[in-house]
Amino acid sequence: MAPWNSKSVVVITVPTLLISAASAAAVLLFVLLFFSASKTTTTPCDQCAPKITSLETSRDQISTTHEDIEWRNHQIRHNQLSDYEEAKNKLRKGINPRTRAQQLQDLVLFKGISHYEAAEASNHTAMPCPGELLVEEHHSNYGEPWAGGRDVFEFLAKSVQLKQDSFVLEIGCGTLRVGLHFIRYLNSHRFHCIERDELSLISAFQYELPSHGLLYKRPLILRGEDMDFSRFGSGVQYDLIYASAVFLHMPDQLVWVGLGRLSGKLKPLDGRIFVSHNIKFCSRLGGDECTKRLSSLGLEYLGKHTHDSLLFNHYEIWFEFRRFKA
Repeated sequence: MAPWNSKSVVVITVPTLLISAASAAAVLLFVLLFFSASKTTTTPCDQCAPKITSLETSRDQISTTHEDIEWRNHQIRHNQLSDYEEAKNKLRKGINPRTRAQQLQDLVLFKGISHYEAAEASNHTAMPCPGELLVEEHHSNYGEPWAGGRDVFEFLAKSVQLKQDSFVLEIGCGTLRVGLHFIRYLNSHRFHCIERDELSLISAFQYELPSHGLLYKRPLILRGEDMDFSRFGSGVQYDLIYASAVFLHMPDQLVWVGLGRLSGKLKPLDGRIFVSHNIKFCSRLGGDECTKRLSSLGLEYLGKHTHDSLLFNHYEIWFEFRRFKA
């Protein structure tokens, strides 16, 4: 190869210059179009993504917000789910499209979902667990939809401005239709309940708490039907005590005994007792007599509330009481 000569001249023809300029312009145009499209194009995922607000990041947020409902409605429209009449006539599909009764029959026949061969001493599934729990039959043992538990929680928690370190007592928590939401929200050991039905307690301990990952919250759930609350400890004062459709199944006298025992366990002024459906234990006495008896316990009636559900065509009536003196 000849040595490089500083006087050598590189000759570039005009056509070559034109081609190079055109190529550079094409590349520049492509880059501009790409970034422009990335700024203006809205993908379906962008439409589906919820906007992060200060409410959504707050740990004190309890109730469904207007933005939540708008987002839900948008998703229904976006996924074309609003035509219920058309959808309900389509063939339902699933990996196991059987009724609860059919599933229960298979559980009994095949001794569980799958058979575990290890020694029972090392098999925690050997603990007796009614097959009715595995097919969630206990969810049907209520006069109202199971999903309504969330509505009840939101209404009650918002009414008392519940905090995570608050104490809550439910009278008759059943299989934790409502209680699960309180247990999840509250700090450990803060949810207490008294329940008389054995199968409901089995459902709570062997199905609901484990399946929702809430055993670590250590709720204090005790069996009893005599309105004896001494086992919950003497130093606890509750921010909220509620009974959902329970007092109407009790003799009036037992309800009054319970209220007498609860009045000293309710926080003065700020604490609340909520009773759903009706308060015939009180109204059967007559207005003046009921007021006198409540007053003798340090309690007063604050009024009636109608709570509309966000989930279905349903509402509940709640009656509110408070402790007016220490």
